[in-house]
Amino acid sequence: MIGCGGIAMGKHLPALAKIPEAQVTAFFDVAYERGEEAKSKYGTHDARVYTNVHELLNDPNVHVVHVCTPNDTHAEISIAAMEAGKHVLCEKPMAKTAIDAQRMLDTSERTGRKLSIAYQNRFRRECLWLNEACRNGELGEIYLAKAHAVRRRAVPTWGVFLDLEKQGGGPLIDIGTHALDLALWFMNNYEPKTVLGTSYRKLAEQGSKANEWGPWDPSKFTVEDSAFAMITMKSGATVWLESSWALNTLDVDEAKVSLSGTKAGADMKGGLRVNGEEHGRLYTKEVQLGSAWGGDVPNDAAEQEARAWIHAILNDESPVVTAKQGLVVQQILEAVYESANKGQAISFV
Repeated sequence: MIGCGGIAMGKHLPALAKIPEAQVTAFFDVAYERGEEAKSKYGTHDARVYTNVHELLNDPNVHVVHVCTPNDTHAEISIAAMEAGKHVLCEKPMAKTAIDAQRMLDTSERTGRKLSIAYQNRFRRECLWLNEACRNGELGEIYLAKAHAVRRRAVPTWGVFLDLEKQGGGPLIDIGTHALDLALWFMNNYEPKTVLGTSYRKLAEQGSKANEWGPWDPSKFTVEDSAFAMITMKSGATVWLESSWALNTLDVDEAKVSLSGTKAGADMKGGLRVNGEEHGRLYTKEVQLGSAWGGDVPNDAAEQEARAWIHAILNDESPVVTAKQGLVVQQILEAVYESANKGQAISFV
């Protein structure tokens, strides 16, 4: 485990602890005491806490590395890990820049090491059901998707979330990335044509005492507070992407997607719903995921993500989230920022 902060302690390590085939034997964090804490709770009896990340990567007893560090270090660590013969699960987003993401993919293909990106929302039961419905053609041709990642006042005030240099962006690259990944996955469409984006810092500089995680310091809030984009695909489909940490709105949704297809539509607002026309009448159906579907699937996305990842390694299969998919998400996110900065649409060749 490289990076033993909140995402490692709250998601990766508890999930891995439920998987008998996985043992956590090595830890590294820039704050040594965090590595020690992680080891004491989740490590094997002979696990080691390293003071140097490259010493960890040279450990022959380590076969898999999870990268849970700030965005600007994802590429460097992931590439070094694959070069050292390790499979890598990297936290989202794939990297700070699309160039770095491409380098990661190139390294994976050259070394033959598996590389996946931690988009755990794919493993929520409603997302698994909806993806299966999409693959079965139940929605027909999906030509419109709305990717929702909107918070009213929930700015993360810890760590480096507000640091543009470390993270590469704010809510778009942090939570917008989850919603965009879901939309592209449901549509099974990874060929963007143009991106028109906007980003704002309207509330960042005002500050807020009503923030979920306490007031933020406007002088340290160097990323956007909201960003939006219209993405057109080469197929003619459209994706509308909305993201915010702070926005004056009551229309709040996170890691949710609304889909419109030629046969039916679906959304996740207030639950999983499917809509369409049947026998000359419009219908709306609320999907209840009981024992009739996936009753044996644990309702824990992090655990399911970890199980699928370890399964892919042990059985030499492609991960559910591929590095190629992660790269396209990264390219679109970067194009949104570029479009917002330049005030014009960005085209993909």
